[in-house]
Amino acid sequence: MKFTVSRETILKPLQLAAGVVERRQTLPVLANVLLVIEDSQLSITGTDLEVEIVGRVPLDGEIGEGEITVPAKKFLDICKALPDGSNISFTLDEQKAIVKSGKSRFSLSTLPAEEFPAVEHGDNDISFVCAQKEISRLIERTSFAMAQQDVRYYLNGMLWELQSDALRVVATDGHRLAMCTRAVTVDLADVKQAILPRKGVVELSRLLSDGDEKVEILIGSSHIRAKTEDYSFTSKLVDGKFPDYERVIPKGGNKVVIGNRGDLKQAFARTAILSNEKYRGVRLLLETGSLTIVANNPEQEEAEDQVAVDYTGDALEVGFNVSYLQDVTNVLDSENIKLTLSDSNSSALLEEPEDSDSAYVVMPMRL
Repeated sequence: MKFTVSRETILKPLQLAAGVVERRQTLPVLANVLLVIEDSQLSITGTDLEVEIVGRVPLDGEIGEGEITVPAKKFLDICKALPDGSNISFTLDEQKAIVKSGKSRFSLSTLPAEEFPAVEHGDNDISFVCAQKEISRLIERTSFAMAQQDVRYYLNGMLWELQSDALRVVATDGHRLAMCTRAVTVDLADVKQAILPRKGVVELSRLLSDGDEKVEILIGSSHIRAKTEDYSFTSKLVDGKFPDYERVIPKGGNKVVIGNRGDLKQAFARTAILSNEKYRGVRLLLETGSLTIVANNPEQEEAEDQVAVDYTGDALEVGFNVSYLQDVTNVLDSENIKLTLSDSNSSALLEEPEDSDSAYVVMPMRL
C-alpha cells in the first residue's frame, strides 16, 4: 500500500475524520483512522461508534491499493507540522507506516483494518438532496438551545422533522426552545421524526459549507447519513421520543412588541453585567413606546437600560434569563425583532417580523 499526496489535499479530510476520534476510548483501534486506497482514491475514516466521517482524496501518480489504520492524532500532527506546499509519501513496511516529506521521515505504528469497526448503515427509508447552506442554517439557528448532559437524554440532541416538502429542526433544554423550518424537495405521506445526538450535530455543522453545493441526506430507522462529493457522514440516532414541541409554542399573545435587534442586543449585554451570576435574571418592564430592562444581584447592585420599541397597550412586567434572550438576538440577522407576550406567567415568542423561518420560545422566571 502506498500513495503520494500534497499536504494541502490531505489536511482537511484528515482533520474532519480525526475530529470524531475520542481522546479516551475503549478499543485501541478507535484512536486510529482507517486509510483505504481503491480506484485511485484514498478514503480516511474516523469513528467513535456513534458518529463516523469518511473523507475522500483523489490520488494520482504511483499508487498501491490496500487498507490499514494509523494513529489519528499523530498522523494529523505530522501533516500539520510539515511546511506548506510539501508532498507527503506514505508506504507500508511490514507493520509500520512510513511517512516521508522532504528530509523528514516518520515511522508510525499500525493496527489491522479488520479490527476497525464499521458503523452499520441500516435501512435508508427517506432521502432528499438540498443545498448545504440550508442544513447549515437550520443547525446554526437552533443548536444553541440543545440541552447539555440532561438526564432526559433525548433533549441533548436535535429533532429533525421531515414533512412533505419541508424540514423542520427543533432544539430545547426545557427552559427555551428554538425552531427553524426550510423548504426541501421530498414527497412524504406521514411526518418522519429523528433525533440527532449533540456530537452528530456538532460534527455535521463542521462539514457543511454556506454555499450552494449539494448534500444528500438519508434518514433511516436508527441512522442518519449526509453525503457530498468529498465526504460521507453517518450518525446513530437517539432512541427516544421528543416532547410535543407544538404545545410549548405560545398562542394568542396579545402584546406584540417590535424593537431594533441591535439596540436590544446591546441593552441585554449591558444589563447582564449586573445580573445574578447564577440565575441571570432580568426584569422587562413594558410600556407604550418603551421597554425597560432591569437587573439586580445579591450585592444590591442594579442596572437599568431603556429601549424605544413599537408597542401600544397595557403595561407588563415579566422576568427572563438574559442569556436566553441574548442567544436569540445573536442568532437572528434581521434589523428588527418581534416579541409576543401575554402576561407575566407566560412564555415569550421571539421571531423576525416578516417571513420568519425561525421561532424562539423563552419561559419566564420568577424574580
